[in-house]
Amino acid sequence: MAKQIKVSLIGNPNTGKTSVFNLLTGLNQQVGNYPGITVEKKEGVCKLSRGVKAHILDLPGTYSLNASSLDENVVIELLLNKKDKDFPDVAIVVSDVENLKRNLLLFTQIKDLEIPAILVINMADRMSRKGISIDIPLLEKKLHTKIALVSARKKEGIEDLKKLIESYTLLPKTSNTNALSFAPDYFDRLQKAFPDQSLYKLWLVITQDVNFRKFNKQDISIAPDFKIKSESELKRLQQKETIKRYQFINGALKEALTVDERAATGMRAKLDRVLTHKVWGYFIFFAILLLIFQAIYDWSSYPMDLIDEAFAWLSEFTSSILPAGPLVDLITEGIIPGLGGIVIFIPQIAFLFLFISILEESGYMSRVVFLMDRVMRKFGLSGKSVVPLVSGTACAIPAVMATRNIENWKERLITILVVPFTTCSARLPVYLIIISLVIPDEKIGWIFGYQSLTLMFLYFLGFGTAVGSAWILNKILKIKSKSYFVIEMPGYKIPLFKNVAINVIEKTKAFVFGAGKIILAISIILWVLASFGPNENFNNAEKIVTERYTDLAEEELSNKIASHKLEYSFIGYAGKAIEPIVAPLGYDWKIGIGIISSFAAREVFVGTLATIYSVGSDEEETIKNRMAAEVNQKTGEPLFNLASGLSLLLFYAFAMQCMSTLAIVKRETNTWKWPMAQLVFMSVLAYGIALIVYQILK
Repeated sequence: MAKQIKVSLIGNPNTGKTSVFNLLTGLNQQVGNYPGITVEKKEGVCKLSRGVKAHILDLPGTYSLNASSLDENVVIELLLNKKDKDFPDVAIVVSDVENLKRNLLLFTQIKDLEIPAILVINMADRMSRKGISIDIPLLEKKLHTKIALVSARKKEGIEDLKKLIESYTLLPKTSNTNALSFAPDYFDRLQKAFPDQSLYKLWLVITQDVNFRKFNKQDISIAPDFKIKSESELKRLQQKETIKRYQFINGALKEALTVDERAATGMRAKLDRVLTHKVWGYFIFFAILLLIFQAIYDWSSYPMDLIDEAFAWLSEFTSSILPAGPLVDLITEGIIPGLGGIVIFIPQIAFLFLFISILEESGYMSRVVFLMDRVMRKFGLSGKSVVPLVSGTACAIPAVMATRNIENWKERLITILVVPFTTCSARLPVYLIIISLVIPDEKIGWIFGYQSLTLMFLYFLGFGTAVGSAWILNKILKIKSKSYFVIEMPGYKIPLFKNVAINVIEKTKAFVFGAGKIILAISIILWVLASFGPNENFNNAEKIVTERYTDLAEEELSNKIASHKLEYSFIGYAGKAIEPIVAPLGYDWKIGIGIISSFAAREVFVGTLATIYSVGSDEEETIKNRMAAEVNQKTGEPLFNLASGLSLLLFYAFAMQCMSTLAIVKRETNTWKWPMAQLVFMSVLAYGIALIVYQILK
């Protein structure tokens, strides 16, 4: 059996920790949540020499072991518990060569836990350009460790890092600073009270309210010869500890690090002045978004057409080679069209994640968050609320989780409640198919088209509604609290292709397989409901239609029979029952079924209609063509026109329509009160807006 070394990857945000993780693990990684909590857990496997593997756990980014959020608490809890299955044999602390002083604060704390630690100094390729030089042997001696000088961009130093991981048993466990010497009497009494415990671990339990070995703050408070100080006194002692650590770090770097300040500044400051400008910064952000949405349409149109035609061909081919029967009908009319309804959007989903990844990797997204903080303050939101609102463009679920970084409960609650308004990637398939049906494929000038402008409008509408709703909630909930917004501005860098590619692949795969399971199940259920009926109107459909239409061609007659069967099937009766509710919005019973089924997940809407329209239809027709050919039985006009199309777009822009989001809101607020209020408010708002728009435009 191969030997496995347990490695924890630790570091401040924006140090390139993810880049190092990706280089070590490649695609041999998986993402989940820590048991019982909604904090992301990334782990992977790295092959070292023959018979040796490293199980690498990428811990959440943290500036120190003085935790201020749940993410940082996860790091401390793991590093304190030797019996935890993920407790590391060795810790890799990733630092940024331009911010080494600040990064070393966390490193000295890890060393005080007596865990073998390797210091990775990342972005080494920037040293000469920034006028930085480091005496590595001297710094290793000062810090009692081994250092790997790494350039994730140029893939340099990774092999050296692997060798250091494999020889971790040679690393010294000794602390490199006497950080607790500022109050000798206090810590002497603490050590005497618990002589068998690590003094620094005891200090963390006192100040962070965390546990190790079923040993907690309560156990320390009842010690006979020791008294825990008040919260304010502990904060002052923490500050003294931090000063002690920086005194040591300054001394070490004074001898081992030299920086030419003239080379270290320049272009970054100039770019920041432009990109975070109080006027031009917003124009630049707006222009970037416009280009992104135009590219999503232009670049993805060709692969989407190929996928659409491929699924139509696959359905026809499957039907031709397999013997006729209910099982084949299920495959060709239910499963294939249903899956085709989601696979067709892979190109556009992938392009969306591609652009988001590039913005994050380049360092620009942090500038966007900083820029938007000026707006957020006016609406009663914390500046930290911008992160969930921006990440909500991918998915509302991790966006709701991201609110755990907001310390104030009321500000966090407001952010949780408004995040679902931001346009997530699950809404994208609905937007794209409806926009393509009702918005002209024409351009203003030679770059920007009406369709991409409509898509961008929907994104801004979602964000604007979220901010407006936050303002209203702020007034209702009477929030009176002070909060401070702090965000690090990382250096600008050219995005690493591997990081971007892995992010796009993983996010797209999660989207497709997550939605695919639901769509497959719903497609089967819908096909069954559409293929069977409760009475003679369904069973004798062929006879009824043939007697009613005596002069139709064979193909027209076949379509009439299929339409009659669908209308009198189980799903037809269910759709007819809800049609009076959705008819004022410009929808028929088929769209009503799509809306109800999409409560499982928004993107199911397109797959549902693809399944319904495919039952008994010509398999050569693509999903888009079938939807375009649908006619409103009452007016005789195309079902998807400007009025009904905009009504449907706005309904999905405002409606909750996602069970998973409701579940995560319940989990984060620990009550059904807020998710139910959220569901009712968003549903009423969506219905009201859709009704007004349709009635005006029809």
